[in-house]
Amino acid sequence: MKVWGAPSVGSPLIPALLYSFYQMMFCAVTGALTVGAVAERGRVVPSMVFIFFWATLVYCPLAYWVWNPNGWGFVNGVLDYAGGVPVEIGSGMSAFAYSWVLGRRNEKMMMNFRPHNISLITLGTMFLWFGWLGFNGGSSFGANLRAVMACWNSCLTAMFAAMTWCVLDFRLARKWSMVGWCSGTISGLVAATPASGFLDPWASIILGVVAGVACNFATKIKFLVRIDDSLDVFAEHGVGGIVGLIFNAFFARGSIIGLDGVNTGATGGFMDGNYVIIGWQIAAIVAASAYAFVMSAIIAKIIDFIPGLKLRASEEAELLGMDDDQHGEFSYDYVEVRRDFLAWSPHRGEPAEDGDVLEPTHGIQEHQSMMNPSESDDVRKTPSLNTPDVVAPDAVINEKHA
Repeated sequence: MKVWGAPSVGSPLIPALLYSFYQMMFCAVTGALTVGAVAERGRVVPSMVFIFFWATLVYCPLAYWVWNPNGWGFVNGVLDYAGGVPVEIGSGMSAFAYSWVLGRRNEKMMMNFRPHNISLITLGTMFLWFGWLGFNGGSSFGANLRAVMACWNSCLTAMFAAMTWCVLDFRLARKWSMVGWCSGTISGLVAATPASGFLDPWASIILGVVAGVACNFATKIKFLVRIDDSLDVFAEHGVGGIVGLIFNAFFARGSIIGLDGVNTGATGGFMDGNYVIIGWQIAAIVAASAYAFVMSAIIAKIIDFIPGLKLRASEEAELLGMDDDQHGEFSYDYVEVRRDFLAWSPHRGEPAEDGDVLEPTHGIQEHQSMMNPSESDDVRKTPSLNTPDVVAPDAVINEKHA
């Protein structure tokens, strides 16, 4: 009990037991971010085994480097307020490695993986934003002005990153994307994670704009290297964390660091005359990125060779869907509503004859074509709407009225 109640490494004001619980939650969140790479093709049990070894062999060393007084990053003055190295770079590079080991999703089914509930994406982003204030504000380990400044900076960075992302998307689609707003918000919060406890508010605004641009364009990298990072964990978390760490080298202020009343020996960046810090920040970024990617790939490869722990689901399971194959449950347990107009219209726009019944196929033949690639492309492109084998429910039968 004396050890549990002793002052923690993070702050003499926080007992070790509370500090360890707080850091455990950091590790759990980072693991959840990493397994976003397995979406729609990865099996659950192997991913759980991966996270266990990943937390021990990847996350803990990264956290030790920058947060423990004996870590080489901490000793050399690396500035990482709330987890740019272990949380953001750790999750981004590990997700990229896991995606590389898993391989790409079935190209024929990519249209099925579009965002299907924008309302839930928006609601989830709002919850994340609220929770992130505890994530960043709590990293000052006390109810002090530095915690308040971290919350202010987090909100400013998120707002300007979201607006920047939306503008970049608007230039292409001429639409104000809600998914783009959510992606930009997350990118801003990620960039604020290593930086929010070091910057002045005006610098956080600049950070938001830069993070929005960098993370938006980083989403294109996965197409160049052919790595299917389905949730853009690398682009938003990996790149966002890197941007925040680099900003610390230029804009970190000792006056902001001292707002918590705890002297850890940390100094500011270029604005305080500390010109050496940029080298150590880059060293931390390179070392963490390389270590997280290589170690995660090795762990995933080893697990994949163990009988019964193959990481990727079978092709039939992917076609069925991970919800059904891995959990036996569905988020939406009803027939898919097709977006394409032809599925709900007379074949090629031809009017029906008297007494004919027009039956929407709901993509049935497309899925059959995926299972049987030998079928002609014409069948997949123009499915018949009067297939005798397809029986539509009475509610969707259209009869021509006289």
